[in-house]
Amino acid sequence: MTTTIFIRERRKIEEGEKKPRFRVVAVSGGDLRFQASHVRRQEIEQIAAAIGGQVVILSDRGDGTGKHQKSQ
Repeated sequence: MTTTIFIRERRKIEEGEKKPRFRVVAVSGGDLRFQASHVRRQEIEQIAAAIGGQVVILSDRGDGTGKHQKSQ
């Protein structure tokens, strides 16, 4: 079974911030643990290549406020 790493872009990023942009959301099909809460895309791709896995980037469909909007 192939290991799949699901990631998304962080939502609270400031302009010019020098912190990693991605957050690992889930890992499927392997015994893999991440010690860092935020990682760079290149690091994730290197990990996936080393374990023979794949990376899935989840789309961000929210408006960035973090609050749910009620439909009227």
